[in-house]
Formats: sequence, structure tokens, C-alpha cells
Amino acid sequence: MTRPAELVRVVRNGLVESIHTGDVAVCDAAGRLVAFAGDPDRMLFGRSCEKPIQGAVSIAAIQEPALTDDEVAVLCGSHNGDEVHVRAVRKLLRRGPVPVSALQNPRDRMAGGRRSRIHDNCSGKHAAMLVASARNRWDLATYRERGHPIQRRVARAVVAATGVDRPIVGVDGCGLPVHGVPIRAMATMYARMTQPERFGKLAPAVERVVRGMLASPILVGGTKRLDTDVMGATGDVLAKEGAEALVCATLLGPGFGVAVKIADGSWRRTAPAFVRVLRELDVLDGSALGRLRRHASQPVLGGDRVQGEVEAVVRLQRRR
Repeated sequence: MTRPAELVRVVRNGLVESIHTGDVAVCDAAGRLVAFAGDPDRMLFGRSCEKPIQGAVSIAAIQEPALTDDEVAVLCGSHNGDEVHVRAVRKLLRRGPVPVSALQNPRDRMAGGRRSRIHDNCSGKHAAMLVASARNRWDLATYRERGHPIQRRVARAVVAATGVDRPIVGVDGCGLPVHGVPIRAMATMYARMTQPERFGKLAPAVERVVRGMLASPILVGGTKRLDTDVMGATGDVLAKEGAEALVCATLLGPGFGVAVKIADGSWRRTAPAFVRVLRELDVLDGSALGRLRRHASQPVLGGDRVQGEVEAVVRLQRRR
């Protein structure tokens, strides 16, 4: 097995205190590996980086042309649970109509369960699956089960998106099925969103997901979130954060997909590595780099003074 690569270092007063390793894969829509760091075949669960594909499945099943960009973005997002997010999820549920009480995601995990289920970062995805189920007269109580029609459709879409015929199936933190694939397969998934026709009948929904997420990035994450800020800074890089320090992107310009994973799951170290990879792929202009400065390098403090920085050291290897 190929060893993970050094992606990020924590430097205090000139001394390297910590090194975070991980893996990176960059693929085109055919699944060809364009660039990498570490092990592009490292297995992982797609976690919330699967949400754009899960969202496309729900949108196709809902069959509602009037879905707004905000609704599309929140059903693909891992949101902060702010009022703007809760309002969009409520609006989405009314399209069922489905009561808020039908949501089976956990209570808001970002607040330690102190806020309700609708505030949880996965409530948009769950709401969309419930609305899809209501409109197709599928059972609402079992929408999280692998054998439910919505989950069977998601499983087929994941195969089409990744090219992996038999993903490992687990249970995500929100209670829904999640799929285990190589990191290069996640990069392929995101690359294929630049060519929606690869998804067959799902193509219009995939195209709608891309438009909606880029149009309303604040609904995908929220204030100071990496994916929201990347989309807002670029306009043509679709980004999505996932648990355990995974982040993926669709680069509409070159038609590539990117997946970055910090091996130890340290989420705060993902941002510098991700921005560095995007910079190496030449998809960030000067303006975008300026807007993403807070993510590209993070200060290391001693008291109230800066004593060093968290710096990205990832170097991509190119496939010829």
C-alpha cells in the first residue's frame, strides 16, 4: 500500500510541531487519474460529499420544476443550521407536504443536540428524501433503510458516478446509507458532474444540482465555511465538505474532480491542503486567493500573538 503524503504542517516559532498526512486524487470524467498525492486507491466512505448525488436522485424523484436555488443548495448541503437554512428546509418539506416530525436525522450535532432535528446539518438531505417519498407514495417511516426505493436509486447513482460496481455500504452519522470507495472514485464522481449526460435519465437533476449549489453557496454550508467560500470566490468550482476531513470539488473549467482527505480526520487541517491543491491546479485567480486567505493559512497563536502558522505542503504528482 502506498503511504499517505504529507499535506499540512503546524509550525510554531520555526519548529514543526505536527504533520498531517493524507491522500489526494484528481480525475477526469472518464475516471482517469490526472494527478495525486499519497495513495489514490485509499478506501474511504463518501460521507457528506455524496450529497450532490443523493440530492440529484431526490430532485429527479420530486419532479418539481419550481424548486428554488436555495432549496437545491440546502438539500445538497451540510449547513450551519442558521435561520436561512431552517427556512429553506421548511419550504422544501411543504412541497411534500411532509411534517417536520418525519425527519429522522439526529438532533443538531453541531450544537451537541441542544437544537432540534431541523437545525442539524443533514436536515436538507433528509427533507428531500422525505418529499421524494411522499410524492411517489413510498413509505415515509423507512426512508433511511437500504431497501427503500429512494436508497436503491441512490445506490445506482453512486455506481454510475464512481464507476465502482460494488461499493462497501455502511451507515453515515445521520443514519442514512453511505458508500465506501477509493478516493479516486470520489474524484471521478465530482468530475462526472461536468458531463451530466453520463448519468442518463438523472442528467437534468445533476445539472440542476450544479446550478443550484453555485448560485446559493451560503445554503450549502454557511458563514466562514470552506465549501461556501470556495464557491463564492470562484463561481466555477463546486465544493462540498464531508466528515472525517474529506472535501471534494468539481472544476467546471478543466472538467476535473478533486478529492482531498486528511488521514487523521482533523477537519481544521483540510482547508489549507484543499486550497493549495486548487492553486496547483491553476483554478484560483488572484481575487479568489485573496478571498480564501483565511483558509489557505491558519495562524498558530501564543497568548494573543501569532507564533507560527498551519501551512500546506502538499505536492501533486502528475500523470502523463
